[in-house]
Amino acid sequence: MSNSRRRGFLAVVTLATALVVAGAPAASATAPPKIKVSGGLTQPVFSYKDAIREHVRVQSQVDSDGDGKKDLIRVDIIRPKESDTGLKVPVIMQESPYYDTPGVGFEIEHKKYDANGNVTKFPMYYDNYFVPRGYAFVSVDMIGTRLSDGCPTSYGAPDVLGGKAVVDWLNGRATAYDDKGDPVKATWTTGRTGMIGHSYEGGLAAGVAGTGVEGLETIVPLAAFTSGYENAHANGVLTWFKGGARWQSEHVDKDPAEKCEAVRERMDAESGDATGNYNAYWDERNYRTGPISKARNVRASVFSVMGMQDRNVVGSQFSEWWAKLPRDVQRKAWVTQYGHLDPFWARREVWLTTLNKWFDHELMGVANDIMRQPRIDVQLGPDRWITQTDWPAPAARPTTLRPRQDGSLGRTSSTGTGSYLDTAQTEIAMAANPATTNPNRLAFLTSPLKTAMRLSGTPTVSLRLKLDKPTANLGVLLVDYGTDTRINYRETTTTASQGLKLLGGEDCVGPSTAEDDGCYLKAADNTATSGFNVVTRAILDAQNHESLSRSTPLTPGKPYQITWKMLPQDYEFNPGHRLGLVLTGANDDFNLDETGNGSGTDVEPGTGAKVTVDLTGTSISLPLVTGTSIK
Repeated sequence: MSNSRRRGFLAVVTLATALVVAGAPAASATAPPKIKVSGGLTQPVFSYKDAIREHVRVQSQVDSDGDGKKDLIRVDIIRPKESDTGLKVPVIMQESPYYDTPGVGFEIEHKKYDANGNVTKFPMYYDNYFVPRGYAFVSVDMIGTRLSDGCPTSYGAPDVLGGKAVVDWLNGRATAYDDKGDPVKATWTTGRTGMIGHSYEGGLAAGVAGTGVEGLETIVPLAAFTSGYENAHANGVLTWFKGGARWQSEHVDKDPAEKCEAVRERMDAESGDATGNYNAYWDERNYRTGPISKARNVRASVFSVMGMQDRNVVGSQFSEWWAKLPRDVQRKAWVTQYGHLDPFWARREVWLTTLNKWFDHELMGVANDIMRQPRIDVQLGPDRWITQTDWPAPAARPTTLRPRQDGSLGRTSSTGTGSYLDTAQTEIAMAANPATTNPNRLAFLTSPLKTAMRLSGTPTVSLRLKLDKPTANLGVLLVDYGTDTRINYRETTTTASQGLKLLGGEDCVGPSTAEDDGCYLKAADNTATSGFNVVTRAILDAQNHESLSRSTPLTPGKPYQITWKMLPQDYEFNPGHRLGLVLTGANDDFNLDETGNGSGTDVEPGTGAKVTVDLTGTSISLPLVTGTSIK
């Protein structure tokens, strides 16, 4: 069924169990509860304490560890007890590689089990919040992790196809077994499934959706990758440490190392860290246009959240995939100024209400107003949110700015050249003191803005240049110069990270048991007052200027025109501020270590090449919602 036809179906769907509207008389005082809706939201009427907890192992169609047997995927389930006596419930599903290491969510939670092997504590709030509202929650150990068979492949086909097998089982198309080896059917569900998760988990949701699997009605990817290549590279530049794919596979897998050693040796051999080029290994891990998962095959609706200052999963992971989704896919997004963040920690009350409405509409068929609300929420700064009909802002129009010999940046160009050396620096060092001469960068500033100016979309940069070596790291920063209080996405401490700080105390968002409480730490925007802020950035290995799949060294002394995309952004520049364009070399902040922080163990050192820039042919194009008075 096409997505547009599915929407029509939702409008008239008759659930297997009736929805009870608040205010309607109860059938009897002793009648079991039914799904209750009030104000367009399902209400918590089912007992969390008495919910059924069980587990199965779903047979996948892959043998990721090469042992001659199809991998079995561990699935832990919690569902209202009434689903054993006729109530059919939809499913909220989280497939995660993190249940062992490092744990799930901001509070790093792990599963706990009873003597029968059933989970008594599920990480995160999905069970506490949604089971009382009439949903089943299904927690899936990603292939090769926790209690599932196989080997994790760092975003590879088995990771995705294991999750697909679970959706197939929920819809009667795959086989599952209990601990005795007897087949188990999911007779308690409508089959309508929504996947949700953060980071790797959100990427798996996007990957499974891109298989076109029937029964996956919606996905909620949060800070989710859609390209394994972009998680480890930026336009030919290696941004994760060498051997990162192997490390990630080992990190989430607690089985004896020898079990998956052959798989990891293939990953080492095929990932191409020596060149940083895109190849068949990375194509398999491409959920936009790859052979396993394609954005054009997505049938599920999408509610996506992306932090535009995320240094782990960069903004293009959202924007490039979003643009490739079929037009008839219903969608919604939050675009924020945070880093690698789950919005549950940032805007909790609004998030829970919105997510509740979304799942109710997409999985329960509740006729609420979620699809009549503005499609996009955009965070422009601390406690500053706006809404719009799509992303990027439909009113955004490209404006081209050009650097000049006198260090200014404006609409018109000037003749002349500038040069710098490709050396590794942090962004703070590159952007600081723009009027000071620095042999490792060129900096250009606009005049002070007379009015506010908003960027929404993906800037592009074009350089006309010569090198004195066959390649160089070409780095670009767009900087907001002007003192202001902004989201502090850079600070990482025990009480602050990714743009948030802990407040102390907890919010309880659902019922609790002795093992599993529904209470979580409170957080709020972490802000800092600073004189400048790096808005967005880009980097390119110059020898990949023609193709990411092959290296083409430059001829020293020969002029080249090289154009590429910067990372997307939605950002407001205030009156009196100045825009800065900084041209530089290797960016230390792009080099991530095992924790996802900058200045990793294999920092790109820079080539030492001299980059000579012809200002006449150099420009930056900015998609602006509001016009600019810059001349």
